[in-house]
Amino acid sequence: MIKKWFKSGDPFIWLNASAVSISIIVVVGLLMVIAVKGLSHFWPAQIIQAELVNETGRTTLVGEIVDTSEVPVQRLIDSGIDIKTDKEVIERSLIKVGNRDVLGSDFRWVIFPENTSIIYPEELTVIERREWGNFYGYLLGISKNGQPLKTNKPLWQQLEQLIDEANQLHDKIRDIEKHEIGGINYELEQLRLKKRRLELDGVTDKSAYKLIESEKRALNDLYNQQKNALVKLYAEATTYTVSAKIMSGQTVTIPLAKIVRAYQPNRLNVFQKISIYFSRLAEFVFDEPREANTEGGIFPAIFGTVLMVILMAILVTPCGVITAIYLREYAKQGFVTRLIRIAVNNLAGVPSIVYGIFGLGFFIYFIGSEIDQIFYPEALPAPTFGTPGLLWSSLTLAILTVPVVIVATEEGLSRIPKALREGSLALGATKAETLWRIIIPMATPAMMTGMILAIARAAGEVAPLMLVGVVKLAPSLPLDGSLPFLHLERKFMHLGFHIYDVGFQSPNVEAARPLVYATSFLLVLVIVILNLSAIWIRNHLREKYRHLDS
Repeated sequence: MIKKWFKSGDPFIWLNASAVSISIIVVVGLLMVIAVKGLSHFWPAQIIQAELVNETGRTTLVGEIVDTSEVPVQRLIDSGIDIKTDKEVIERSLIKVGNRDVLGSDFRWVIFPENTSIIYPEELTVIERREWGNFYGYLLGISKNGQPLKTNKPLWQQLEQLIDEANQLHDKIRDIEKHEIGGINYELEQLRLKKRRLELDGVTDKSAYKLIESEKRALNDLYNQQKNALVKLYAEATTYTVSAKIMSGQTVTIPLAKIVRAYQPNRLNVFQKISIYFSRLAEFVFDEPREANTEGGIFPAIFGTVLMVILMAILVTPCGVITAIYLREYAKQGFVTRLIRIAVNNLAGVPSIVYGIFGLGFFIYFIGSEIDQIFYPEALPAPTFGTPGLLWSSLTLAILTVPVVIVATEEGLSRIPKALREGSLALGATKAETLWRIIIPMATPAMMTGMILAIARAAGEVAPLMLVGVVKLAPSLPLDGSLPFLHLERKFMHLGFHIYDVGFQSPNVEAARPLVYATSFLLVLVIVILNLSAIWIRNHLREKYRHLDS
């Protein structure tokens, strides 16, 4: 009976279904773990105040419980920690105490004695700062130009209003620095290069130089206007300061311009916590990073990843499709063609770092340097295209993923019935017309499948990008309002490299850990969105050309 059951093939069907189910469960479970560990970081957690009593006296500890773990007592004793307990295993807690500018470190491992008093005072305040991380303590007052602020409003209400105004002021300063002054500096640099180009070409016409100088004077006047406006905004930003007390009893002064937001988590209700949660989550997605990428947002990395993948898809799809069409429809099927297919399949298995070295040597050092010599001599010795950038990253990943597109397109072409080709030719169509009107439309779903696989691989690659264009922090996006708008020579940020940098290069490991999970989840989300977009296009094309199958 069992032998007959095995011969029927049902066990293998069940085995295959079980393997697929287990794989799906594992993937979904992993994504859920990443999502929970990453997204929970933005929830405003409660702040404790603990009174620790030991031989040295009484110590007040204020902070957020980030993690707890059990460790063997003997291991702590061996490391030099004096612990008096009969237990073999003891629980210790990782506390985020903040105030790095005063205490020196954001985090502390603490073992709470059994008689420790832990309370949750409603007055405990969390202040998220643009520098030095979070502040934890008690709010004392607000000062204006060094004098205590006198107002009829409650202190906390006044602080919230001033923080909103300070953030608006910060946005104005950032807009002037990055867009207005940044644009002027860019145009001044272009004028300098234009003048240098005239000198290299031996132009002696003084009118050309005078025109450049007049444009330069106009830009300098505009720069001085923006600079004066910036000086006024900076003076306005230093008007208010906040005084607060930390757990050691020391009073600290925080400039209001350095505060992102402030709240008292032990006093918040659920709806207020949800509001702060989405505010912090929006900051993470749409803002720029700060504090060595351990604070702020990751928008430049998201933008760079998506833009690079789009450029890579634009470059790889025509090359892969044309190659597949030639191999399947035009090339003579012999030893050379088989050798080319073997080479294509082998290229798919080459380690990605090898492509990075190839891109560095061929694209940057060879092609990029030649482009600089021919088209940008005025910028030398500073390289324009002879340095890692967005274009070379996209080309490198296009070469890395082109075997996937070739194989997928060839598979699609091979499934088209031979009768369709012969019928089209019999009706008087040329081979090119048959290819353009019959073969390629029917093979578009397979082409899109190849592009989907290419996007999935390219979006997660990191090793080659470290050599050909990705950096830790890019102050300017590759796409902006300055001509030629899309700057292919610029370096950019990438989610995959950002994860590596935050997880393994950060000076503040504990602060960076939850951001690694959050960024990883966001990278998966970006890949899913890109793939779903390509799948939607594939399904649309499949429905559009379905009539050709009949």
